[in-house]
Amino acid sequence: MKQGKPISSNRLAQEFNKRFGHPPEFSVSAPGRVNLIGEHTDYNEGFVFPVAIDKYLHIAGSKRSDREVHLHALDMNEACVFSLEAIEDTKTPLWGNYLRGVAYLLQEQVLRKIDHTLNGMSAVITGNVPISAGLSSSAALEVASALAFLGACGLEIANTAINSNSEIELIELPPMELAALCQRAENEFAGVNCGIMDQSISLLGKADHALFLDCRSLEYKQVPLNLSDILIVICNTNVKRELASSEYNKRRAECEKGVEILQRWLPSITSLRDVTLENFKKYEAELPQITQKRCRYVVEENARVQNAVSALVAKDIDTFGALMNASHEGLRDAYEVSCDELNVLTEIAQSIDGVIGARMTGAGFGGCTVNLVYSNAVEEFQNRVMKEYTQLTSIEPHIYICDVGDGARINWSSHS
Repeated sequence: MKQGKPISSNRLAQEFNKRFGHPPEFSVSAPGRVNLIGEHTDYNEGFVFPVAIDKYLHIAGSKRSDREVHLHALDMNEACVFSLEAIEDTKTPLWGNYLRGVAYLLQEQVLRKIDHTLNGMSAVITGNVPISAGLSSSAALEVASALAFLGACGLEIANTAINSNSEIELIELPPMELAALCQRAENEFAGVNCGIMDQSISLLGKADHALFLDCRSLEYKQVPLNLSDILIVICNTNVKRELASSEYNKRRAECEKGVEILQRWLPSITSLRDVTLENFKKYEAELPQITQKRCRYVVEENARVQNAVSALVAKDIDTFGALMNASHEGLRDAYEVSCDELNVLTEIAQSIDGVIGARMTGAGFGGCTVNLVYSNAVEEFQNRVMKEYTQLTSIEPHIYICDVGDGARINWSSHS
């Protein structure tokens, strides 16, 4: 869904009522995310450190008496209708494929096991997670739709329950299992070979905490941010990420190629996660130049994430910021997923007193930077970024000062 003004729950219910002739039974909200450090490591079974931000994808919905799904995307003014009896990959509209994929996999992987069948659903969708900005609007849509489809069946995941009543059946579904389901929907129905980070943080986000996630074991830890006088500021280049999906898949292929070659000398490795910097330096000359650059970045970034978490726990925010800056250098020079506009934004930020660290975030080739900024420097940061970036690129950026919030939740309407 595209960037828009936040919509109130009352307004969302009104929009649903206008289109379907009755109030919704539930509403779902799932947040976007920004990754503080650990980019392109998730699909290499490495470490990531994202936070959930106060930008959300919202769905208001109700079950239907048939097995059809009727959707209306308010921000795009587009409708999508499909039957649960025969879910097909039509890509029309493109955003509908995310919901088709989630519906298909929920039925096959979750509901069949508990002797349930997916119900039809009517729903309206809106949100203010910017699209094509690297803030995971797609993962928010997948997670929100998963909770909505379960809601249409009168089901709720126990750990997301807020105000369930006796008519709602709580099911035990591990968050990482649902995150993996949503990831698979994006891989298979949207054609993007993403890792599991985005769906995980949209489900598991916790206010004022970052998620330290091991993308191999799927173990995670909520780490307090302790950013009392520091703000997370996101800057959107407003450059559409035309190359992001295709180049993303190329980077993944290069990493897999590197593992295959390195296994000749390191037979026990199964991903770049297993390669230490010491071992990589021993054998990097055996890799083709491009593969070598890609793999070096991933090996170094995994080490940076672990060091960054340790620094944050020790309240050493300057070290954390230095690691963010080093992460951007690696993304720019070795992984080559940055672009001129991202580099300009990062360079401006790093030149401002009171900025602790700045880096691109997301898949790259446009999208956003993430910046840690002392609160007393935010006004100067905003003024300089707006002025200097616009002068240098002839593009006006968007700047978001973000709160770190909780993960996805479903709320049941009082009348249901």
